[in-house]
Amino acid sequence: MLRREFITLLGGAAAGWPLAARAQPPAVPVIGYLESKGAAASAYQVEAFRKGLSEAGFVEGRNVAIEYRWADDQLDRLPGMAADLVRRRVAAIVTVNASTPAAIAATSTIPIVFVSGSDPVEEGLVTNLSRPGRNVTGVSYISTTLTPRRLELLHELIPKPVIIAALMDPGSRRRDAELQSVEVEARALGRQIVVETAGTESEIDAAFAGIVQAGAGALFIGPSPLYNSRRRQLAVMAARHGLPSSSSLREFVLAGGLMSYSARDTDAYRRGALYVGRILKGEKPGGMPVELPTKYELVINLATAKALGLTLPPSLLAIADEVIE
Repeated sequence: MLRREFITLLGGAAAGWPLAARAQPPAVPVIGYLESKGAAASAYQVEAFRKGLSEAGFVEGRNVAIEYRWADDQLDRLPGMAADLVRRRVAAIVTVNASTPAAIAATSTIPIVFVSGSDPVEEGLVTNLSRPGRNVTGVSYISTTLTPRRLELLHELIPKPVIIAALMDPGSRRRDAELQSVEVEARALGRQIVVETAGTESEIDAAFAGIVQAGAGALFIGPSPLYNSRRRQLAVMAARHGLPSSSSLREFVLAGGLMSYSARDTDAYRRGALYVGRILKGEKPGGMPVELPTKYELVINLATAKALGLTLPPSLLAIADEVIE
């Protein structure tokens, strides 16, 4: 057969192939998004994550897909959800706080990018911040400077004789360090501190009974995945007992708590998305350093302050990044 005839025959055969066989589009990578909270509570964080993905060149629904898994504060659902994402062979899994251990237990090969409000080394997520190794990296928005500053801000709001209660999770690896930081700062401010602990949902009620019995007039809430998931319960009980309250979680303020001071979590989600983008382009997570906070924000619930009969100093309102009315 002459070369020209062969080419003609080949071209004619190709014209008869199905369109899908002639022009196979590249497969769209799928990201797993594993969150212990619900979709509504996480909406503003997801928006920040999508913004970061866009900066990295990925737009959901166009050249990347996202499989969302919401545990709705039911932490026992996380292992099954993580296993499901692994079965679907997603390109990467994004985890948030309490969902990270479940993903790490589910896979040692799929890249995991966490957004964490805890110390990643102390929590056992990575062994080294600069070179995490394995298949895990991410962004942490914890800072050792936050605890003293949070206590100082609460101190500015309440009269000097008022006792401040510190609620701590005995299961938190940071409990001792946080408590020591609170006690040192309290002495510097001349404030009396009483400590109550709660490591389960049922223990929270008992802890509040102890806080009231001790005559405390304000509440400092230590960092804890449990307290994050029970933020509404804590906010309601603080309001019921007339306690001005401070947390490291913005969503606690959205739930009715008085104030939060923390690294800006939206920035952490955006930077986490940038890490996912780099992984989708071929980088290995084990060689990507865990990123630490760069921005901090003070959030105040003005309606809660009014309900508590507090007059917020203009100086405090002036430095607030967000005032909820």
